Amino acid sequence: MTGTDVQKEAEDSGPSGYAAARLRLLTEEARSGPPRRAALADLTDEWLTGLFAAGAEGLRGASLVAVGGYGRGELSPRSDLDLLLLHDGADTKAVAALADRLWYPVWDLGLDLDHSVRTPAEARKTAGEDLKVQLGLLDARHIAGDLGLTASLRTAVLADWRNQAPKRLPELQELCAERADRQGELQYLLEPDLKEARGGLRDATALRAVAASWLADAPREGLADARRRLLDVRDALHLTTGRATDRLALQEQDQVAAELGLLDADTLLRQVYEAARLVSYASDVTWREVGRVLRSRAVRPRLRAMLGGGKPAGERSPLAEGVVEQDGEVVLARAARPERDPVLPLRAAAAAAQAGLPLSLHAVRRLAATVRPVPTPWPAEAREQLVTLLGSGRPTIEVWEALEVEGLITRLLPDWERVRCRPQRNAVHLWTVDRHLIETAVRASEFTRRVSRPDLLLVAALLHDIGKGWPGDHSVAGEIIAKDVAARIGFDRHDVTVVATLVRHHLLLIDTATRRDLEDPATVGSVAEAVGSQGTLELLHALTEADALATGPAAWSSWRGSLVADLVKRVSAVLAGDAPDDPEEAAPTAEQERLALEAAATGSPVLSLRAQTEPPAGQEPSGDPEPLGVELLIAVPDQPGVLPAVAGVLAMHRLTVRTAELRSLHLPDGVDGSVLLLDWRVAAEYGSLPQAARLRSDLVRALDGSLDIAGRLAERDAAYPRRRGVVAPAARVSVHPAASRLATVIEVRSQDAPGLLFRIGRALEDASVRVRSAHVSTLGANAVDAFYVTGPEGAPLPGDEAASVARKLQETLRG
Repeated sequence: MTGTDVQKEAEDSGPSGYAAARLRLLTEEARSGPPRRAALADLTDEWLTGLFAAGAEGLRGASLVAVGGYGRGELSPRSDLDLLLLHDGADTKAVAALADRLWYPVWDLGLDLDHSVRTPAEARKTAGEDLKVQLGLLDARHIAGDLGLTASLRTAVLADWRNQAPKRLPELQELCAERADRQGELQYLLEPDLKEARGGLRDATALRAVAASWLADAPREGLADARRRLLDVRDALHLTTGRATDRLALQEQDQVAAELGLLDADTLLRQVYEAARLVSYASDVTWREVGRVLRSRAVRPRLRAMLGGGKPAGERSPLAEGVVEQDGEVVLARAARPERDPVLPLRAAAAAAQAGLPLSLHAVRRLAATVRPVPTPWPAEAREQLVTLLGSGRPTIEVWEALEVEGLITRLLPDWERVRCRPQRNAVHLWTVDRHLIETAVRASEFTRRVSRPDLLLVAALLHDIGKGWPGDHSVAGEIIAKDVAARIGFDRHDVTVVATLVRHHLLLIDTATRRDLEDPATVGSVAEAVGSQGTLELLHALTEADALATGPAAWSSWRGSLVADLVKRVSAVLAGDAPDDPEEAAPTAEQERLALEAAATGSPVLSLRAQTEPPAGQEPSGDPEPLGVELLIAVPDQPGVLPAVAGVLAMHRLTVRTAELRSLHLPDGVDGSVLLLDWRVAAEYGSLPQAARLRSDLVRALDGSLDIAGRLAERDAAYPRRRGVVAPAARVSVHPAASRLATVIEVRSQDAPGLLFRIGRALEDASVRVRSAHVSTLGANAVDAFYVTGPEGAPLPGDEAASVARKLQETLRG
């Protein structure tokens, strides 16, 4: 039977004919999705038109209007009918009789009905008082009666909506937020409400309302398809349950999947989650745009510039190379060339997360459309930017999702596809697999001061459950994947092994601590054998806690934490050996010796800048050489204040220190004096590197006191304050008295920031200690620095004096 035949049967046979035609339509296997919803709406229109014609004979100035989902022509099998009987107020008794002729047949068939009888003035007044009524009227559609009456109401309602948008849109946004708080996020729930949860059908309708205001519009790509998929699932849910329900309960998911021709319930949930994620992202982008437009309308540009500290509207503030901030979003610089800069997506994402700002939709889509693949293995900068992104705390989530929606994550990390939107059917887990991995990285960012290799911790957090997309033990599968990913993103062989070990054994500590006898030496010995080193144990302890905290409140407690800490203490004792002394002093290269001799002869600093393509000492080359930054070699006659002077000059020139070594160099026999050698790797925050001659000139002035570095840096920060969106863990300063016989080792773990090394160096100078050597590493956004210091006479510091220096340094970094 064709759609026309079904409609004719309904028209000819009255309510019973409509019921039969409706049943026939809903059981047709050949028709589903949008065609069936539209056909059901048309069928219902025909039936109601017949009822209206029979009851409105002789009545003028009345019309029947579909609103809400019915108004959009989207009737699911058990959807209620949203109807408005509109009239001009001339004959209220006749209108009341007509209403009875319309509503009772609907009720008699057992259909849910949401109905009202109003004049156009009453409808507009009610809409002005009730936002939900107004939203329903935005989709008003004429069914029967006076077409002019319906058209005039539609025109008036749309005009009211557009005129009142600055007031009503914030109300709508608040309504959406309250609903999200009550119902949760559709893309993570095991039993989601397809309509009410965040990212569901209500939010999709809200986006239509925003578009109708002409104030802003949602990103349309993929949105209609996401909405269609959610409606298809709701249709199948109605058909399998026979109820008007929007909650996708666990016991019904297999039936719904079968109705839709899907493999299983997990496949169904992944489709739902993918659609919800797109709707949620479109909502975020749209509400951000609404806020921007309303702010720009509320305050005149010149006044807004005054209130904002003199920042003119639309000004672009640089954040990183090729990346700027504009109007509260991170966008690409005008000179950015994504097609020539494969690291740009990671650099933009890291800059956005560090600043606590969203990536603009236009920027992400431009990157997705034009950027080249990152070379394999990744260049050092790409790896560092990924670590910076992962270590940025809570802002990482929004930025990661922006990249995810446009497909950039799976292009960077192809193995991500198997865990994307993958449900976890475990009551303990709050999130899908992919979101759990990001949540674990966010939690791990809080523990970066506890470990000496925060970069390995963050990458292991991102990958620890990556094996859940494969059959078998996810830890075993994950170890193989993690080894491949870590090598692909450019870690050396040793670091690849550590990451793979962390992924393989990420459940080892919690399982052993809660299920085994810790008094049994064999238990502790087996863990020590699996872990292998103190450094890996330190990382595994932090990963274990981050993983549990990211799982849900039932996965971690103070009791579990104490058991794990006890196990770690016992394993650490087994792994403990003799403390390392000072690292061996490598023989100077010919270039280093040349600079040192020149510095000794001239009594002034000399330096050289060159591109560094060889891997750092101890790291094996892999494939073609890659530029790792710029190597800055400086030789300075030994004197006070060298470390803060060099660090301050580099900060003035906006040079980021990636690694730094400082040591005294023994000069050949017959050469008087002592020289400090600084071997640093630096990179420009943005723009080009300064000339070596300019750096040397400023360094000479800094050492003789004629250049006020602190003042210059303070002036720059006051004129152009640096945005800090990330609330980083507090800096941690510790003394390691057993780490060296010749010096006191003070270790600093902190968030990297412009001028950080200058502040540390100046604090050490103020404490009247001599820096014998320094070993500085910047791992993503984390600085891990070790300073071998002595007193003025060249001996290690007494315990109380070392503790005092560490406290003062900690206070400096807090300031």
